[in-house]
Amino acid sequence: MASSAVERAKKKLPERLAEVRGERSQRQFARDLGVFQQNVNRYESGTTPHTDFLITLALEENVSLDWLLLGRGKARRGK
Repeated sequence: MASSAVERAKKKLPERLAEVRGERSQRQFARDLGVFQQNVNRYESGTTPHTDFLITLALEENVSLDWLLLGRGKARRGK
């Protein structure tokens, strides 16, 4: 993947995280995931999330990592 494509994908990640969070506050979202609110804030502000956070998010919120990271497919995984 070209460097510019990587940068475009990274810029969309905070928007997708906020979309998954929905109407919940960052504090409540962090509690639901068992992480610190500061991490959620940093990730929604553009810091690249840690792998553990991404895996937890995918499992707890039933979110497709392909959608979250690349915008491909559906946001929610099928059961």
